[in-house]
Amino acid sequence: MTQHDTSQHGDNGSQHAADEPRNPGRRIFLRAAAATAAVASGVVATGAAAGSAAAAPVGAAPAAAPALAAAPGGFPNYRYLKTLLTPSQLKYNPTGEIIFPCIRGVYDKLASPLGRYYLYYGPHDAPGGICLAYGDSLEGPFTEYTANPIVSNNWQPHYKVSHVASPHVIWRADLKELWLYFHGENGTTRLARSKDGITFTYDKVVLTTAMMPAGSTETSYARVFAHELPSRGAHYVMLFMLNNKSNHRDIAWGWSGDGRNWTFDQTPLVRHSDVGANNIGGPHLLSRDGSTYVVYNTSKENGGNLLITEVGNDFSRRNHLGLFYDSANTPPDNGRSAAPSFGTDRGVPYMVYEAGERLQGSIAVARG
Repeated sequence: MTQHDTSQHGDNGSQHAADEPRNPGRRIFLRAAAATAAVASGVVATGAAAGSAAAAPVGAAPAAAPALAAAPGGFPNYRYLKTLLTPSQLKYNPTGEIIFPCIRGVYDKLASPLGRYYLYYGPHDAPGGICLAYGDSLEGPFTEYTANPIVSNNWQPHYKVSHVASPHVIWRADLKELWLYFHGENGTTRLARSKDGITFTYDKVVLTTAMMPAGSTETSYARVFAHELPSRGAHYVMLFMLNNKSNHRDIAWGWSGDGRNWTFDQTPLVRHSDVGANNIGGPHLLSRDGSTYVVYNTSKENGGNLLITEVGNDFSRRNHLGLFYDSANTPPDNGRSAAPSFGTDRGVPYMVYEAGERLQGSIAVARG
């Protein structure tokens, strides 16, 4: 295994998010006026948007289409481009499913990377495993790392669990390290650290259900972003999925000065009932035109789309803007798009996302 057992501790620092992707689909409604569609990469991954066209056949380039109005918040629209990873084509494929992509540009961060971009992903069901693929373009192709998983469900003496899943990686420029947040079991989020993005050193547990209100049953699918909250002394925020005994999932959040030690709001950031869904998850933070937004997915029974809520730079707003990306009914979406990861490649906006029914899908990319 490439995971190591020596703990390390770090100082405060800033995340420089890698270039990442974005997606379009069919549009049901818009809650914002048309705005500029240009996207710039930044510390917090830049915005993405929904579109209004059925997905093209797997692996095919999108057909030409008329220009679409900007998505809520002025984010661009995205169109499905191609499928990047399919479980049946992977050497490490213990369960026939993969989820939760995280794309990071490493060409300007690591001395000798395997490719310009590292794509982290993995199966969810036991034994899970944190996996890596690499490529020189966000449009692919991506090559599976030969020694996956790079983090397993058994990392002695730190833990032995049924599964590990949902990798999210940030770049700590101050330490010249990649920090990996992942869950296992569903109630525990952990942190590991790496100098090369492949070999990781275990750090600590950063989130458990015990840190949330009594009755919480899941605190998982966490993503961490550099974001300044001066009034809270924070340089980072965490978004994650929260479940309780009602079995309706919400989006929750926390803040940290160092990315290791966290304070968590005991009230959900976005409740499922706020947006007319039974379950929401897969949150991602976006910044644009002086404000901050959260994009998240609904379950397939509630449309399987990506929605967007403006929370403001201080997280005091709850402006639910509605549809961000409308998943296509055709492959690979099959009525569900989830867990997006955003960025740019040479000025072009992309979204890498989980396409297809839960635990039956693939990793796809869309272009703005």
